[in-house]
Formats: sequence, structure tokens, C-alpha cells
Amino acid sequence: MQPFIEHLSKRLEKPLPGLNAQLRMAPTPLSDGPNRELEPPPNAKKSSVLILLFPNEDERLELILTLRSRDIDHGGQISLPGGRSDENESYVETALREANEEVGINPESVEILGVLSDLYVSHSNNLVKPVVGYMGSIPELTPNPAEVEEAFTVEVKSLAAKKNLTVENWDLKKYSYEVPYWDIHEVPLWGATAMILNELLDLYREYTGEE
Repeated sequence: MQPFIEHLSKRLEKPLPGLNAQLRMAPTPLSDGPNRELEPPPNAKKSSVLILLFPNEDERLELILTLRSRDIDHGGQISLPGGRSDENESYVETALREANEEVGINPESVEILGVLSDLYVSHSNNLVKPVVGYMGSIPELTPNPAEVEEAFTVEVKSLAAKKNLTVENWDLKKYSYEVPYWDIHEVPLWGATAMILNELLDLYREYTGEE
């Protein structure tokens, strides 16, 4: 197992960067647009995503992302494998089931390292728990076309590199926002997925000493 993975499994047991890390990748209203809702209501749906780390052929860590099918929730956006929990299902069970259904990951091949901070997504009323997992080999991805238009991987180091981070002004829901995103695909990596990943990247930068 890679040294960072060993470090990460222990680091996830300690206090996490949390909201401070997440909000650095959140869209910010430029004028009178509403701020992001941070507190989940009592009826928020329990959801989970899987951040699956693995070494590539050069022994550099990568993670799996998906481009969601156009006719489902958040269609056409980059996402982590995941979805809503079934009744009496744990966060880990949800993350592994969804990764299996969406991209064909065998749950038994994943070592669970821990979880990151929850993130409330008001648009879908989901309280998302990011589960961090590890595989010692390159996974074979089989996208489910009903949910996933494309499955691809990206190096953790490339997400941490400032050169791939872009900030633009976008019009979203009748308001203008300053939107940070990673330019690592023809579709920008932004929003809730970027907010979740930025907490992981804070832990990666903390380990490497990079800013």
C-alpha cells in the first residue's frame, strides 16, 4: 500500500478540514443571488458517494469520476459514483452498491479507508457522505448507460495542481455566480463533487507539503 494511503486511513480518524475546504470550491453569488444552503432539513435524504483511489501504471494515485447520463438528476455533470441509500442501508453499503451499479466495481475489491465530511446538496435535498476507498490495482470500469455516459479517471496530483483550477462567472438559476472548477475534461468539474474532492485534496496537500 502506498504511504499516502496508509497515512490517509489514520488521518480520516482525526478532525477534518470540513466546510472550510468544501466552500473554497463552492459557487459564490456575485450580487443578490442566494448563498448555498448549508444545514440539512430533517427530511434530507441520506446519500453516499465513493471516492475510489488506486495506483496507475506509474504508481501515481488516481480516482474514478463519471459523466452522468443526460436524462437523470444532475445529468451531463461530472460526479463521483453514488446515490441515495436504500432503507436500512449504511453509507458504506450505499457507496459500494452504487459504484457496482454505475461502473461495475466489485465491492469485495475495495478497502474502506474512512469517510470525509458530510455535504448537504439542497437542489436534490441529499445529505451526502463521501466514503473513501482503495484498490491496489487499476479497476476495470463498465459504465451502466442508464446512469453513466462516461467513466474516466484522473490523477489526484493533477487536481491538486493550481494550473488546472479555473474561476469563471456563470449565470445559474437567474443569478450570476463566481464558479471555481477543475479543467480536466471537456465538461467542467464543479459544484458538489468539486467541494467534496477539495477536502480530500486538502489532506493530500497536508501530507505532501504542497500548497
